[in-house]
Amino acid sequence: MLIVLLPVHIVAGGLAIILGGIALAASKGATLHRRSGLLFVYAMLTMGISGSILALRLSLTNANVLGGFMSAYFVITALTTVRPVSTCTRWVNAVALAVAISLSLIEIGLGLKAFSNPGGTLQGVPFFMLFFMATITTLAAAGDVRMMRSGTLRAAPRLARHLWRMCFALFIAAGSFFSIRARVAKILPWPFTTPAMRALPVALVFAAMFYWLWRVRSRRVLSPPWFPRPMKASGD
Repeated sequence: MLIVLLPVHIVAGGLAIILGGIALAASKGATLHRRSGLLFVYAMLTMGISGSILALRLSLTNANVLGGFMSAYFVITALTTVRPVSTCTRWVNAVALAVAISLSLIEIGLGLKAFSNPGGTLQGVPFFMLFFMATITTLAAAGDVRMMRSGTLRAAPRLARHLWRMCFALFIAAGSFFSIRARVAKILPWPFTTPAMRALPVALVFAAMFYWLWRVRSRRVLSPPWFPRPMKASGD
């Protein structure tokens, strides 16, 4: 079982990075954007679930266990944000909130444990990275609570929630691959294995995220293509 999961995890991660890049570059709301984005969600779920299962054989506190759950949480909540509100989406969001709160508490606990260890790491993960992930997850959970209390998000807030969660999921996938030189060297030639070149894709994800968030905040012509207007009834 585990032997089969490893190649599945690797292929899904590679596809997630490619599909996420396509979704970012594609015209927002176009068919290419919607289809690549949906396939990105499937790839991220496959990568996250398989990664968590593989990491569990090493340790319950392995960072990849948390990373897998975080990947699933971010893509699912990003997808439900642009789906019509229904009983199903409400239940999914409620479960996702519980997952986010649990992840935040676990990440804080692991961060404190790493901080108390010699060298400030836990299984190779520095304490500040665990606190960073805990901060992001806590902010995401707070956003879930605000959305559930206020009801359906519309226009710019809805787009912003979808954008940053999709982009952060892509950051997890890109960071997981490009952070380890040996992984990059197996696929890309030497010039792409330098620290600067490996950091570039991750930086581009954040640059694209902030760019689109700025576009949403500036209220430019994003709303019509992202959310089609309802058709008028005949005779109106």
